[in-house]
Amino acid sequence: MLNRIRPGIFVLSVIATTALGQPLAGQQRAARNANVQALTSQLELARYKSTIEALSRFGDRRQGTQRNRDAVDWIEAQLRSYGCAGIERLTYQYMTPRSSSTGEPAPTPADAGSFKGSGPGGSEIFGRGRRPTVNRDLMAQPDPKIRALNQEEPVDGERQEVYCTKVGTVKPDEMYIVSGHMDGHGVNQASNDDASGTALVMELARIFSAPGVRTDRSIRFVLWNNEETGGGAAAYVRQRASRQGIEDPPGSGRYPEPRWLGIIQHDMMLFDHGAPGPDGRVSPTQRREADVNIEFQANSKMAKESMALAFALKAANEAYATDYPAAVGPHMTNTDSNAFMDVAPAISVREAERGSEIGGGWDPHGHTPSDVFTTYDDADFRLGVNAAQTTLSAVAELAGAQVSR
Repeated sequence: MLNRIRPGIFVLSVIATTALGQPLAGQQRAARNANVQALTSQLELARYKSTIEALSRFGDRRQGTQRNRDAVDWIEAQLRSYGCAGIERLTYQYMTPRSSSTGEPAPTPADAGSFKGSGPGGSEIFGRGRRPTVNRDLMAQPDPKIRALNQEEPVDGERQEVYCTKVGTVKPDEMYIVSGHMDGHGVNQASNDDASGTALVMELARIFSAPGVRTDRSIRFVLWNNEETGGGAAAYVRQRASRQGIEDPPGSGRYPEPRWLGIIQHDMMLFDHGAPGPDGRVSPTQRREADVNIEFQANSKMAKESMALAFALKAANEAYATDYPAAVGPHMTNTDSNAFMDVAPAISVREAERGSEIGGGWDPHGHTPSDVFTTYDDADFRLGVNAAQTTLSAVAELAGAQVSR
């Protein structure tokens, strides 16, 4: 499949025009747009960190618990304080499946040696480790306050996820979805997985909702629930895909579910310290070669359009990101955008490639007791800010953002 779509890279401007709604010169350095620059300059490291820290106070926000519901309430209150319009919740039912396996084998002593094998999403893992399994042991968490936050076990039943919408002024019936997942697990604070992605989406919602900012197309900011166990994004697709582009009520100019031009998912934004060494350990500091990883799924029905969206983000990164470059890969997997990949252009933005790198043990903190706010430093948080710069600038270009001065 990848060989079939590779020629699309060389006609990217054509793909971007037809698939994404406006031309983008994906093979040329993008000229800076004053409106986009004005929006991107409002991203602040301190604000981003503060939002992650606030989300971390709810513990791991595991689905089906009070701490999860409290976090959803807090996120909604923050979106309201930003002035984000059309705040709604999607409600669905979740029942725990009989098997909760992630499909990734548990690490073994042999994993400390050289390892090569198949990873999720069609990737190949080259490395010396595998991603840790999910911690369920309360006593494995050394911090008694964090243990206390995470005592409640989930109960099957109703789930909710919150979103708000910036309505376009020219084409309100077309929409980009910018998303992250607010739930986590592992008896921790889920600060990276995925408070880092949630905070990024919230910061973009704040900036696009400011007075004087308008967009030609609509943008929806969604904080999925149940990503870790599968549910929230899939429920959204089931409930709302058939409603795309329908004016309701007729003649009102209102489109409750604009047509999906693309979904950009954010999941684990902070930690790119490189591959494990011969001893199986990962460097304690962010590597100089850290980058923002943008992935599409080559084996999806919307592969060409998704690739075009991915390269649109890469072009935006080259024009507007301040510290870290972006790389594009074809193995998007294990996140909410997979629910959309056969019906809309869909990409994920991450700290590292999910299959080959995170799946190969590059992030030892995910789903473990060490995914807490104090694990990360400013170099880690700055990688998240650069991912925010990448998505904000790309979406501002694609949605036709303008700022009144």
